[in-house]
Amino acid sequence: MTKNRFAHIAKTAACGTLVLAMAAPAKNTEARQLAVGPDPQQATTTRATTFQCNMNALSAAKRRSHEELTHKLIAMRTRIVETEKGYEFQFDPTAVSIGELAGWAVAESKCCPFFDFHIDLEQRGTLACLRLTGAPGIKPFIREEFRVPSR
Repeated sequence: MTKNRFAHIAKTAACGTLVLAMAAPAKNTEARQLAVGPDPQQATTTRATTFQCNMNALSAAKRRSHEELTHKLIAMRTRIVETEKGYEFQFDPTAVSIGELAGWAVAESKCCPFFDFHIDLEQRGTLACLRLTGAPGIKPFIREEFRVPSR
């Protein structure tokens, strides 16, 4: 097996583990972790940033509601813009309200306090934007968590 093929298999397995870890409710675990290097394409890194999601921050009912809204936001986004420090998700405000984006950000900040949230209403009220940013290394986490397609 070639080195590149092994790296691809390892990366695919790690991504699958992240998705399962983030989707599964925590039982006896206070937090889930993902260590991401500054450049996920490099085989070796000199520094890692740890993002810890507190899976117990929301009650079971609030978590279900938050997950439903997360699925809606993923399904209803009209455009994804990669920024220097993260991603901007754009929405038609008739489909996703600023109130929904704000409510989602409040709940998400409880379980994932390492995100920086930016909500904008632009173009004379015809474009709603949710921008997620954070510390160096946050982009791979956002790509996995919010199903950002590969370019």
